[in-house]
Amino acid sequence: MPIAAPPPMYAPPAPPADFGGWYLRGDVGFSNQKTSDLHYGRESAYSQLTSFNQQSSFDTAGIFGLGAGYRFNNWFRADVTGQYRGNSNFKGTDRFTGTAGGVPYSGIDNYSASKSEWLVLANAYVDLGTWWCITPFIGAGVGGARVSISNFTDTGINDLAFSTASFSSAPAGSKWNLAWAAHAGLAYKVNPNLVLELAYSYVDMGEGQTGVLSTYTGATTGNVFKFKDITSHDLKLGVRWNLDSPPAYMPPLVTKG
Repeated sequence: MPIAAPPPMYAPPAPPADFGGWYLRGDVGFSNQKTSDLHYGRESAYSQLTSFNQQSSFDTAGIFGLGAGYRFNNWFRADVTGQYRGNSNFKGTDRFTGTAGGVPYSGIDNYSASKSEWLVLANAYVDLGTWWCITPFIGAGVGGARVSISNFTDTGINDLAFSTASFSSAPAGSKWNLAWAAHAGLAYKVNPNLVLELAYSYVDMGEGQTGVLSTYTGATTGNVFKFKDITSHDLKLGVRWNLDSPPAYMPPLVTKG
């Protein structure tokens, strides 16, 4: 009778499961922000203007963030993040022409303020593959932004014969808005638990507004200034710490005959 073949020395190990798990994250970075329009709350204030030229800019400001998330598999993960975006100084200028009682005139307004935000986002990411421990990724987020405007002043003058220089200021004002973001970056896996990130984000935070304006005499106007369509280009350095270690697989046992 034929002799049965000897049993294999060991069974091949099962392929490792696609590992997911919880992680914590922290980010630091800086913003490059702008607003599409700075406008007096009472729209009729501009009804007599025939031309309007506005220039404005924000200083760079720091970003500090924390978050927690879950990696579902080796290509999809999601997290919730909270950011404090530090004070950014604002400078703006309006150059305009108009008419008053049929008399044409031109003028200028100079604005200054500072702005900060709290930003909360729910984010989802797609990891695009890993080469030499480096993983490019893209993502998107949606949430809310609390935009705060403080230290606002408006100094103006025009060339009407009866005109004098004007000055007004406003206390701090805050406003919650819908916010959204688009992300892209590179992640470097230092070890199974530690990942470093270099990321770019485009963030739309809605609008901000001042408190109620008052003149240098203390008389209030009942109106505010609005900073419309505040957006930012962010550059961040982040750290992710995995709370669940990947499962360990025992090496195969080898039986020597």
